[in-house]
Amino acid sequence: MRIAIASDHAAYELKALLAEWLRGEGHEVADLGTNGPESVDYPDYGYALADAVASGGAERGVALCGSGIGISISVNRNPACRCALVSEPLSARLAREHNDANVIAMGARLTGIDMAKACLTAFLSTDFAGDRHARRVDKLSNPQLETSR
Repeated sequence: MRIAIASDHAAYELKALLAEWLRGEGHEVADLGTNGPESVDYPDYGYALADAVASGGAERGVALCGSGIGISISVNRNPACRCALVSEPLSARLAREHNDANVIAMGARLTGIDMAKACLTAFLSTDFAGDRHARRVDKLSNPQLETSR
């Protein structure tokens, strides 16, 4: 699978470890930075990641920052992306199964390497369930659709 990965300075070490691990698992990984501890603005990296996924350059994305919150917000500004902030494998699996998430976000200050790998394994191995969830996912990408209340 083609996977893009990006982080801010708070998560660059976790990003490097996950990129190496993903390559070892047979994935093609595009590392979009950052690559050091110098302070950077997470939206720049979230937007680059979202562009990579929205353009089809990557099938899935991995977004990392200190908490995972800021970078997930920036990725979700792109209507082609559904970025889910997760901290354990069940939420990672449900993000794919129910929400057809194409980007996963995690917080490097909150999630260790083993848990991050477990989340990624669940995320990458789960298919979208479709069915009743498809209508809801369509509304996520097209907020102008009429809603039923």
